[in-house]
Amino acid sequence: MKLQRKNMLRASALGALVVSGALVLTACGSDDNTKGNGSNTSKPAAAPGSVKCDDAKGQLLAAGSTAQKNAMDLWVKGFQAACPGVEINYQAIGSGGGITKFNQGQVAFAGSDSALKENEVADSQKICKGGQGINLPMVGGPVAIGYNLSGVDNLVLDAPTLAKIFDTKITKWDDPAIAALNPGVKLPSTGIQAFHRSDESGTTQNLGKYLSEAAPNDWKHDPKAKSWPAQGGQAASGSSSVASNVKSTDGAIGYFELSYAKNSSIKTVAINTGASAPVAATSENASKAIAAAKVKGTGNDLALSLDYKTKAEGAYPIVLVTYEIVCDKGNKAETLPTLKAFLNYAVSAEGQKILSDAHYAPVPEEIAAKVRTIVPTLS
Repeated sequence: MKLQRKNMLRASALGALVVSGALVLTACGSDDNTKGNGSNTSKPAAAPGSVKCDDAKGQLLAAGSTAQKNAMDLWVKGFQAACPGVEINYQAIGSGGGITKFNQGQVAFAGSDSALKENEVADSQKICKGGQGINLPMVGGPVAIGYNLSGVDNLVLDAPTLAKIFDTKITKWDDPAIAALNPGVKLPSTGIQAFHRSDESGTTQNLGKYLSEAAPNDWKHDPKAKSWPAQGGQAASGSSSVASNVKSTDGAIGYFELSYAKNSSIKTVAINTGASAPVAATSENASKAIAAAKVKGTGNDLALSLDYKTKAEGAYPIVLVTYEIVCDKGNKAETLPTLKAFLNYAVSAEGQKILSDAHYAPVPEEIAAKVRTIVPTLS
């Protein structure tokens, strides 16, 4: 079992989409996942001739998901290199903050790890004159459960045990429930330090949906909550801060997009889903789960429904899809050409290809193709 887990945790993230690269953002509170973490800033940007700048010009403001910040950094780097004089300023402030700014008309698009709620769609109609906000899936990936436990290099947990850990019902690492999932592993009696997001986050919401669906008897909190719903634990703002706290605290556990774990050399949990073997948090394994997603949105809205209870072999169940939220109609005339050009590039084969060595999972090609047909119709 131990050897099997080791082999699994070495599995390469083939076909993944993600990021490194460092863009200095002007916004306060933006996540920085590039300092001292070994992220590779030498990735080539897109060749200038391969990006269609069209009529892009000036500055485009956007804000939202910290989970996609690394992907956004590479897209921005490639697009700005090909389109001189254009500035894309993405503020990584969390999904909730991004949607708030979008619905206040402060940004051209928002990044969110969860689709717009009905009330948020209604609010968007005040900004999107004659239209509304729609969800365009651009990036997928696993929500990694990172941990720091001296002497333990491989760890398996399941949904009920994770629910009890994050709900402070299990407080020691040598708890019988953890030991039962890790036969032969010497677990210390170290106290568990569970870290969660302090800001509104689609990553929190996706973890909550997973726990609610896969462990309904042990996670009784609102699965739609973007703010952390449970008592106890320790809070940190943004994915990079949660990752930083986990890395520096023995006995810690937390959740964040996989690239934060990879870039900071944080060990991640394999999930016992009921399949024949525990499933590691890799882009390839997340892709297997995301490939089964169904479109639940209507018209040009491509909100997806994910199966968090999957038991498919090799399918990692704790996944998220990051949406770029835009107005289908009623976009500002001065920024619309830049918005369309940038999103066209991000969802293009070239835009996806430059992220393949990072640790995101690709949006299924069928969905990406739909996004490519919708972006040119934005008005």
